[in-house]
Amino acid sequence: MKTVEDLAVNAIRFLAVDAVEAANSGHPGLPMGGAAMAYTLWSRHLKHSPGDPKWTDRDRFVLSAGHGSMLLYALLHLSGYDLPLDELKKFRQWGSKTPGHPEYGHTVGVETTTGPLGQGFANAVGMAMAERRLAAEFNKPGFQVVDHFTYIYTGDGCMMEGITAEAASLAGHLKLGRLICLYDDNKITIDGDTSLTFTEDVAKRFEAYGWQILKVNDGNDCEAVSRAIVSAREDKNRPSLVMVRTEIGFGSPHKQGSAEAHGSPLGADEARLAKEKMGWPTDAPFHVPTEVREHFSQIESELAERKKEWDRLMADYRAQYPADAGRYDAWHSGLAPQGLAEDEALWAFEKPAATRAASGQVMQVLARHLPNLMGGSADLNASTKTYLKGLGDFQHDNYKANNIFFGIREHAMAAIMAGLALHGGIRPYGSTFLVFFDYMKPSVRLAALMDLPVVYVFTHDSIAVGEDGPTHQPIEHLANMRSIPNLHVLRPADGRETAAAWLQAIKRTDGPTALVLSRQNLPQLPGTGLEAAKGGYILSAESKEGYPELILMASGSEVGLILEAKKLLEQKGIATRAVSMMSWELFASQPEDYREKVLPRTVLRRLAVEAGLPMGWERFTGAEGRVIGMNSFGASAPGEILMEKFGFTVDNIVNQSLELLERCR
Repeated sequence: MKTVEDLAVNAIRFLAVDAVEAANSGHPGLPMGGAAMAYTLWSRHLKHSPGDPKWTDRDRFVLSAGHGSMLLYALLHLSGYDLPLDELKKFRQWGSKTPGHPEYGHTVGVETTTGPLGQGFANAVGMAMAERRLAAEFNKPGFQVVDHFTYIYTGDGCMMEGITAEAASLAGHLKLGRLICLYDDNKITIDGDTSLTFTEDVAKRFEAYGWQILKVNDGNDCEAVSRAIVSAREDKNRPSLVMVRTEIGFGSPHKQGSAEAHGSPLGADEARLAKEKMGWPTDAPFHVPTEVREHFSQIESELAERKKEWDRLMADYRAQYPADAGRYDAWHSGLAPQGLAEDEALWAFEKPAATRAASGQVMQVLARHLPNLMGGSADLNASTKTYLKGLGDFQHDNYKANNIFFGIREHAMAAIMAGLALHGGIRPYGSTFLVFFDYMKPSVRLAALMDLPVVYVFTHDSIAVGEDGPTHQPIEHLANMRSIPNLHVLRPADGRETAAAWLQAIKRTDGPTALVLSRQNLPQLPGTGLEAAKGGYILSAESKEGYPELILMASGSEVGLILEAKKLLEQKGIATRAVSMMSWELFASQPEDYREKVLPRTVLRRLAVEAGLPMGWERFTGAEGRVIGMNSFGASAPGEILMEKFGFTVDNIVNQSLELLERCR
């Protein structure tokens, strides 16, 4: 006689099987093998609220192995979230709420977008860090208003990815005891058995990272899984890895335990045989027994009571600690403080300075207004200038601190930043050299896909890095970043533009921002300021009335060069306009009449200057214009020599402008 729990586990399995069959696409193997493990967590341990999916004190569940998305969709549907059965029937179809991989903001209850393996694991580390920071800030004796766990569901593929190693190492160092990873240890990947490539001792590796290791020999043993989760929750000083031995495609007579069950439908005949083997109706697709519905409804009621308990606790907290409750709300609002731009300290720039140094100065001011600004660097604080003075170091013995030492782990840093933002309550930033954006690209792309308000601080932004040579001199990186939809790339020209860039980044709530900053000192330019937040603006207008004969455009360190070139060209009687183009994306978002005012379409003679790959500038220069950029790697020499040798000089700008004017006559 099957129990209601047996029926619930099979309901999860076969909802996944039926959805994959209906789509003729997907991954049935993981949901079939991991259904019992996931059901045990969701039915006995996970604190969540189908009625209030954004409850701030819910446990977080991250399906890092995102290809098994139907496991999550089945759980959300059965648990009472607004994900009707019809949406499961439309799995992977246009307009459905059940895409092939889970998408944050698209499907209710999905905590992060996963699929690229290892990303969810690192996101979860960020979520666990946010929980610890907020608990340290707001909890009071008798008022544990921040008191939740972060759970990861991961597979062999996630364990192979380097980002998982980076993030797990940091999590162990930080002793994140409220981070629990359920490892679906089925020993199968797309190409076959993991023995082909993956023979390491995962338990010893994680033990070396400082994790508690727990093992469950049978993934279908709900009691054993539950005991392991209890043990994991009891260890307050170590994150826990629960290694659960499962069989991919469990229940499939011919595909169980094989790679055939991984990434394609079982097929109608095999799906029927699996249902017969497991005692499930073969003639009723998407079948959920009445007793399973009632079982999950009872669980939902119990969860609702837990949510009401927290609501009462929070009401008492507000009464006893109104100021702290107000700060709690402000931290979770995600909004920039009112009047921030009016702080004169943000604009206090007179002398030449590297924009990385200007950024560091601005950040100290921002932190006074935005106490939940939290982040750090990939072992480069001395160079990126991103340390927040007086706000402490986030370590296992001091969670009430805002400076994170990510270590030399750029990829995990970017994904952890996303996790901090996904959790809520924290405004995260992270920094490294621009050339190391390559290590971060997958996580930056996902942050843009998820509309996350994270800030990347990239310094050492061009060949002016100098003696370190071409390995450390970014060339194609600006073009690469600008190719990512929804990522705003801001390259300020001086201190005041840097302040405007930071203000724009903090103001933004619907996507990430990359600040691209210089290593070398840059002059403080006349006329810069908050207008830079429009992306592009007329920094120095032509001397004659009417349209200019020539428009010079630049970003960052090259803006000062075009201003000097403009002076010389004006002396030759050429009406020249200088436009600072700090951000293509922000400029493109301005009204058409503003863009026309800055770059009149009737003016065809345009020259752009930027110490990076010219790709993309043609959208502003037009077919008749030119770009002075980099079409090769750099070299090892002092930065000022390199700028001269590669043509980033006032004289070259003037000469190329004159050639352009002559050609267009």
